[in-house]
Amino acid sequence: MYYRWRPYVSAPERRRKGEREIAKSRKKGVPLAPVVIRTRAIAATFWGKAWCDNVERYSDYSNRLPRGRTYVRNRSVLDLRITAGKVTALVMGSDLYTVEVKVAAVPRTRWNAVCKECAGAIDSLVELLQGRFSKSVMERVCQPGTGLFPSPKEITFTCTCPDWASMCKHVAAVLYGIGARLDEKPELLFALRKVDEKDLIAEAGKDLPLAGKGPKTGKVLESAELANIFGIEIADATEPPVEKTARKTKRKLPTAPARKKTTAMRKSATTPTGKKGAKARSTGRASNARSRAKSSRKR
Repeated sequence: MYYRWRPYVSAPERRRKGEREIAKSRKKGVPLAPVVIRTRAIAATFWGKAWCDNVERYSDYSNRLPRGRTYVRNRSVLDLRITAGKVTALVMGSDLYTVEVKVAAVPRTRWNAVCKECAGAIDSLVELLQGRFSKSVMERVCQPGTGLFPSPKEITFTCTCPDWASMCKHVAAVLYGIGARLDEKPELLFALRKVDEKDLIAEAGKDLPLAGKGPKTGKVLESAELANIFGIEIADATEPPVEKTARKTKRKLPTAPARKKTTAMRKSATTPTGKKGAKARSTGRASNARSRAKSSRKR
């Protein structure tokens, strides 16, 4: 079949056309997810690089791979979405093309073997529970032939461009774009191969006791260490709580001189003293005698 080749479009022109397509899609309320390469390397993480290395194992398509690397670096992959067993993408070339990559599900026996080998790393269980993947786990997952990376016979692809080759430069750009996307979200590899990463947690938890023993003395954090970690003040548990009790004041008894002074003051307040007191007493006795004499005369 004869195809009419379209005129060559330079990389800057492809980028401008791609930016217009992204803006147009955003206005329609359908935002795209472009692949953006910010460094010379397409992938930065171990698993992203391992995916790209696995793509380059497809020796039958070695003549198409360099053009694919150029396309993905020039931001020609305007949209890339990874779902269960399938990758869909939009690539800007002479025109806007649609690429679809299908990946077969990983054999169950292979996946079980991966889970068993990853179960030995207890630290990976903690990271998996937190939604993170340690390097040891990803190294096992990314092993060629026995991991989750597909072999050439497990992957098929199509493109709407007029190129007669089964893997055109647009498909190659998408395959490299998958490696860049795994840099950001490595869990997409499990979705692509139709396996559940929670199986790793289940396998790792089989050998763990249901109720663990108390921590050893050397592994217990002190209050000062906890305060430094969480930025809070922790009271010392050994100090007894302070009880608020009312204090009873004891009344002190006065001394002997003080008692004598007090008695004298009381007497002075009730009885006159000195010459004035004696005169008052004699006057009182005389008035009483006169009163008795008067009463006797009347009788």
